[in-house]
Amino acid sequence: MAFRENRASKSSVFFVSLFYLLFFCYSSSKGVLGQSPVFACDTGKNPDLGDFGFCNSSLEIAVRVDDLVKRLTLKEKIGFLVNKAGNVSRLGIPSYEWWSEALHGVSYVGPGTHFSSVVPGATSFPQVILTAASFNTTLFEAIGKVVSTEARAMYNVGLAGLTFWSPNINIFRDPRWGRGQETPGEDPLLSSKYGSGYVRGLQQTGDGDRLKVAACCKHYTAYDLDDWKGNDRYHFNAEVTKQDMDDTFQPPFKSCVIDGNVASVMCSYNQVNGIPTCADPDLLAGVIRGEWQLNGYIVSDCDSVDVFYNSQHYTKTPEEAAAVAILAGLDLNCGTFLGQHTEAAVKGGLLNESGIDKAISNNFATLMRLSFFDGDPSKLHYGKLGPDDVCTTENQELAREAARQGIVLLKNNVGSLPLSPTTIKSLAVIGPNANVTKTMIGNYEGICNVPTVFAYLAGCCTLYRHVSNHYEEQSKAYFNIYMFMFSGTPCKYTTPLQGLTASVPTLYQPGCSDVACITAQIDDSKGIAAKADATVLVVGADQSIERESHDRINITLPGQQELLITEVAKASKGPVILVIMSGGGMDISFAKDDDNIASILWVGYPGEAGGAAIADVIFGYHNPSGRLPMTWYPQAFVDKVPMTNMNMRPDPTTGYPGRTYRFYTGKTVYLFGDGLSYSEFKHHLVQAPELVSIPLEEGHICHSQKCMSIELFEKGCQNLAFDVHLRVKNMGVMSGSHTVFLFTTPPSIYNSPKKHLLGFEKVFLTAQKEEVVKFKVDVCKDLSVTDELGSRKVVLGSHVLHVGSLTHSLNVRI
Repeated sequence: MAFRENRASKSSVFFVSLFYLLFFCYSSSKGVLGQSPVFACDTGKNPDLGDFGFCNSSLEIAVRVDDLVKRLTLKEKIGFLVNKAGNVSRLGIPSYEWWSEALHGVSYVGPGTHFSSVVPGATSFPQVILTAASFNTTLFEAIGKVVSTEARAMYNVGLAGLTFWSPNINIFRDPRWGRGQETPGEDPLLSSKYGSGYVRGLQQTGDGDRLKVAACCKHYTAYDLDDWKGNDRYHFNAEVTKQDMDDTFQPPFKSCVIDGNVASVMCSYNQVNGIPTCADPDLLAGVIRGEWQLNGYIVSDCDSVDVFYNSQHYTKTPEEAAAVAILAGLDLNCGTFLGQHTEAAVKGGLLNESGIDKAISNNFATLMRLSFFDGDPSKLHYGKLGPDDVCTTENQELAREAARQGIVLLKNNVGSLPLSPTTIKSLAVIGPNANVTKTMIGNYEGICNVPTVFAYLAGCCTLYRHVSNHYEEQSKAYFNIYMFMFSGTPCKYTTPLQGLTASVPTLYQPGCSDVACITAQIDDSKGIAAKADATVLVVGADQSIERESHDRINITLPGQQELLITEVAKASKGPVILVIMSGGGMDISFAKDDDNIASILWVGYPGEAGGAAIADVIFGYHNPSGRLPMTWYPQAFVDKVPMTNMNMRPDPTTGYPGRTYRFYTGKTVYLFGDGLSYSEFKHHLVQAPELVSIPLEEGHICHSQKCMSIELFEKGCQNLAFDVHLRVKNMGVMSGSHTVFLFTTPPSIYNSPKKHLLGFEKVFLTAQKEEVVKFKVDVCKDLSVTDELGSRKVVLGSHVLHVGSLTHSLNVRI
């Protein structure tokens, strides 16, 4: 589509686009009723289909796939390379929509899923960053199981697909990233544990490698910039060292494929070292399919193939782009690009039909694992699930529990929290996020957003990119319109105000009209704070500040919120509790150092039950146990460090401070892993070795000369492990959970991390009780580091293990 560079045509295109956006989103969200699910091999309608090998569920999947592919024409095959897959009526194959989302609950972001009067909403769990703050691997999987049950139930009434492009396991490298809220945080181990756990819950792989639903780990790889100071994800080239790639950006994806057995990986928009990820044969065919042995399909982000041709100009022709993507290992194109240009690529000699066969075979195999080709799903294992299995009481309670477990107590002066509901006669509740609903949901959950709708309209995101580039200001002006008209419907909302009011009488003032308010309502807010026995200020960010396609510039509280907080804290009669609702960290040094502010809670975007969970923590019905999954930096960090610098490690020659707790050398507001409890927990080391010897073969070079490290693949390195046992005691009067972190500081060679996480365990202890927590440390996996060339090596010498304030020296030698 051509766009003229004059104001009149810009405005007309924008408003026409907006009209279609609003109309289409409205009709999509309101006009879909439940019906029969989409499936192939319906022998009830056509008994002859039973003669086809691909419809015979007793055969091996590979045999069925081969039978199907051989029956298709070239044009039919190409129809299965795109998310809106074509139908082949002569073979009883209906059109299938691959694009559904379930980041933290079934969402209607993506055309494959809808809500209607049959299923008006689904359980909305906390945004991923808050769930990750629970550091509870059991919880990660439990949420996945609930989401997949609701997804299958919706599929059975024709409201959802079977392939869900979640979770997002990118590393939260920079606090400004608008999508950091979707991720499990900055640590590779936590991200790996979250990704593989959530995937296992979603997929619930059963007999014969069958899937409940198919998950997708995204966005592969080194993707963590959306739109910052003129740099956008469609044009950004992430320059990443081999060392950073292998020890920071790749581990979550590796774990997702190997440990989680995920059915799909999505390649990202950006380039990595000059090559678009969706066109890189080393990253796709080489690593995902080759080294990690993906059992599934590789899909592009929407529409990454179009992006690397039209925006990045990586290839000269669209046919070449189609060929490059398929030859690199891409199986499915979210969008229409491969549908439009692959036939010409074959006819032009750029691509053999066998390349298409390989791609669609991976796609068909995934659908067969989902029983899509097994006939009527009502007669299959998950066929009895239906609307009554969505938004159950148990599911909604899990959403509340997940929010409770993730909430992080960052500050608590003696005698402040928990508040006693029997002594608080009135509570002042103030702040722009005090009575919000949609803000609690965060990104990618039930928001009919601009990229999604234009993808519906255009078949890809191309139109959206053109419109957003030309009409950024108009888009911002209408942001609240889309949010108001088209937000999705969780089972129900409990706002912070509602949650708190359920326990004590409240006085309410918003304090600001929104989070970016220019003028705060200081006097009215101070007035109710001066009357109340305690004050709760609920502030922070929302999707106008941080979201997909929108990164932050500053990491301070937006608008006049700091002024509001400071003035209300001065005027308050009772203790002041500050509640920060945000995805990324904030520089709230002013509040941390303000004696008038007794307590600080970070609550992420806590999901549909967020208000109830916040009240549970504030009134002591739940003992907080969340820990920060990312570093909170001061504003000085982002003033100094460009978001485009991908280096994880510091550079003393330039003053570059590095990133994340593993490498960052500067000042922090709060640290990764910070979090308080209403109880005190003490650790005592019970068992850990002081020396570990790695046996090497006779004649090994390290017997005759001093070695700093040995290669990971050495024979003596296999199956070499030791145990670390810790006694943990709850010294308090309140029962509660506690996360035990095991960190290590390796010897300082190869620019190794200052420390990195080896393991974590969450333990529940009643008052004055203790328990032994056990870690098994794999010497070669856990005590290795990545060198400058990307090779993992076991470092010899003194390693220091850390658990809380405890340290233990461990010597690794040959």
